Amino acid sequence: MDQDMMIVYGVSGALVLLLLIKSIILVNEKTVFVIQRLGKFQRMAQAGLGFIVPFIDKKAGVINMRVQQLDVDVETKTRDDVFVHLRVSVQFQVMNDKLWEAHYALDNHRHQIASYIFDDVRAEVPKMELDDVFAKKEDIANAVRQNLADSMDDYGYLIVKALITDIDPDARVKDSMNKINAAKRDKEATMEESEGAKIRVVKAAEADAESKRLSGEGIAAQRREIIRGFKESVEDFQKTLKAVSHEEIMHFVLLTQYFDTLNHIGSNGKNTSILIPHSPAAMKDFQDQITQGTFIGTKLGEATEGDD
Repeated sequence: MDQDMMIVYGVSGALVLLLLIKSIILVNEKTVFVIQRLGKFQRMAQAGLGFIVPFIDKKAGVINMRVQQLDVDVETKTRDDVFVHLRVSVQFQVMNDKLWEAHYALDNHRHQIASYIFDDVRAEVPKMELDDVFAKKEDIANAVRQNLADSMDDYGYLIVKALITDIDPDARVKDSMNKINAAKRDKEATMEESEGAKIRVVKAAEADAESKRLSGEGIAAQRREIIRGFKESVEDFQKTLKAVSHEEIMHFVLLTQYFDTLNHIGSNGKNTSILIPHSPAAMKDFQDQITQGTFIGTKLGEATEGDD
């Protein structure tokens, strides 16, 4: 009898231990267990330590409360008849106040969300040309998110964000787009080179004009100094030699300048000037021409004053 009782107690203890183990549930953070009793919804078990009735209550499902992401590849056609592949990434989360709907309303929420994405993208993209698809991808994403949010709210899912993460046109279209972009770049490069050449020509012309202006100013200043030197030389001769006439002084000054010029030419080793045979007596003819010109100018001036 004692041995039989020990067996009974041992079996009873094992059953109790088994029932105790079966009655304990541990729910992880950001996770909710769906508990059913005899096939009927009983409650939602939140994170932490929980208890159920063994063999009567059952864990029917697990709800992930984290933000999840679903990537969907969609092929559609634009308004200008270009086939394009888009990757749409949707971030969603189960609502705390709609746990029952999130578990029981949909058989497969991911397939349902993907179906809505297909429908929304194929409704929006055919309204745009290919360039607009690239430029307005945020508008497409916002339209997808808004339509999804309105549709999935009844099923207990919050649409956090929708993103267009990739736009991939047909290979031939991409080649054409690359050629167009390359042609635009070449055109811009040509225009920049032409503009640079224009600037160089203008700057060179401005520099040449400035050089000539400065050269002219230098020559004018040189001539003024020469005239001033002549004047001072004549005045010095007149002060020193009272009996010398103006013509003799002019002849002497011109002759001095003549010999100075010859000396300068001879002392410059890099000079390539060629001297034509001539005589210093030519200075006398040059002086006579200057004197005659001065005389005529004086007479014309007196005649003009007489007419006035």
